[in-house]
Amino acid sequence: MTDFKDKVAFITGGGSGAGFGQAQIFSEAGCKVVIADIRQDHLDQAMEHFKKMNADVHPILLDVTDRKAYIAAADEVEKVYGTPPQILIQTAGVNAFGPAEASTYEDYDWIVGVNLGGIINGMVTFVPRMIKAGLGGHIVAVASLGGLGPCVTTAPYSCSKAAVINLMETYYEALKPYGIGVTCFCPGNMNTNIHEASMTRPERLKNTGYYESPEALEGYRKHNVLGMDIREVGRQVMKGVEQGVVICIPYDDREEILRGEMQRMIDYCTPEGMERLAEQEKQQRLPAATPKEEMESLREASKVGWAKAKADLDWVDESRKFIK
Repeated sequence: MTDFKDKVAFITGGGSGAGFGQAQIFSEAGCKVVIADIRQDHLDQAMEHFKKMNADVHPILLDVTDRKAYIAAADEVEKVYGTPPQILIQTAGVNAFGPAEASTYEDYDWIVGVNLGGIINGMVTFVPRMIKAGLGGHIVAVASLGGLGPCVTTAPYSCSKAAVINLMETYYEALKPYGIGVTCFCPGNMNTNIHEASMTRPERLKNTGYYESPEALEGYRKHNVLGMDIREVGRQVMKGVEQGVVICIPYDDREEILRGEMQRMIDYCTPEGMERLAEQEKQQRLPAATPKEEMESLREASKVGWAKAKADLDWVDESRKFIK
């Protein structure tokens, strides 16, 4: 897709962060944009911007894990614009950091529920409508470089993003006959407010095995501001749509990143490969794709408890953890 004028775009997480950046870029390209977000304050702030720009943008308060609300949102889009979206961008996501072995049922239920379940809800809600409308279109799901490999402090997040990557590749094959493209966007760190994600965590899922404090939150915020600017995120997503790529990694060394991940999988298959991985582990304690400045920010954050377990979990040995 290269012509965006008058296309209807539905963007989850569109009230702030990466979703807001995407909404700006697609609106400026001529789209009629629906921003869906779980936080009314973010929707209000975003709409202040779009009203100043005289942009055709419609806000919807939406929890992507609420299927009935998702169906109601889809109905609202058709009522407002007379058609389902031709562009569906699913950006809403959450994260929390701590040792995999400290994770609770609730940590998984919340993070996987939003990151994977929310996207499943979007696909099941909108794909039939998009097919029946017969207008073609393009679907984007935001995954992560974290979905390409393991990270011992983001087990729920990484497994959810890995599933999203597989899901989008599956839908890419399924939707080709209908003229609907599919792209899975896999960025690294982005300058968003995902560090505030716990503010939207449901009360019933509050139980976590991860250490939380204002200091740890601030350490993670300082890491986030080093990430990709939200408007650049929007531009990179649009580029992925224009190019029609299935996996969009917004960095020049994308092929090197993927080869490294694939080599790890190959090494897992043989004793010799396992020896190579053991030797590599001695040389580095953070993913090689993490820029030096960001590596240092993570280490600083870890000094105030970020990515640590709660102190009362007596089976977690922090001295063995990978951030030193």
